[in-house]
Amino acid sequence: EKLRVSEPSNAYDFGQITNAVNANKDKAACADLLTITDPKKMPVLLSNKLEGEILLIFIQSLEHYVARKDPGLAYQHLFYLSKAERFKVVVALLSKNEKEEVQKLFDLLSESRSDQYSLEDLESLKKVYEI
Repeated sequence: EKLRVSEPSNAYDFGQITNAVNANKDKAACADLLTITDPKKMPVLLSNKLEGEILLIFIQSLEHYVARKDPGLAYQHLFYLSKAERFKVVVALLSKNEKEEVQKLFDLLSESRSDQYSLEDLESLKKVYEI
C-alpha cells in the first residue's frame, strides 16, 4: 500500500515522513513528498538529519518520478539539498554505485530543458556533488 504524504510543517514531521518513506523504500511516495515540498525549505526541514540513505532515496525518486515531468523542480531540489547541513560529509561517503545513481539524474537533467537552469548551472552543481 502506497504511503500517503502531506506537506510537512516542520523538521520533525519531515523526518517522520522521510523515515517512513525510506523504511519502505517507497520512491513513489518520496517523489510525492518532494513534489509538495518547497525545495527552498529542504535545508531547514532536513535540519542535521541528512544521511546517505536519505540522499539516495531522494535522488532515485527525483530520477524515476520527477525529473522527466518537471526537470526544473528536480534541479531545485538538487540545488537546495546541497545546502543542507552534513551534505558535504554525506556526499564524501557515497560509494561508487551511489555516485553513478547521482550521475544518472544529472544526465537526465542535461538531456531535458528547463528555464530554471542552464548546462553551466548543472556543471557547477555536479562539482558540488563530486561527480
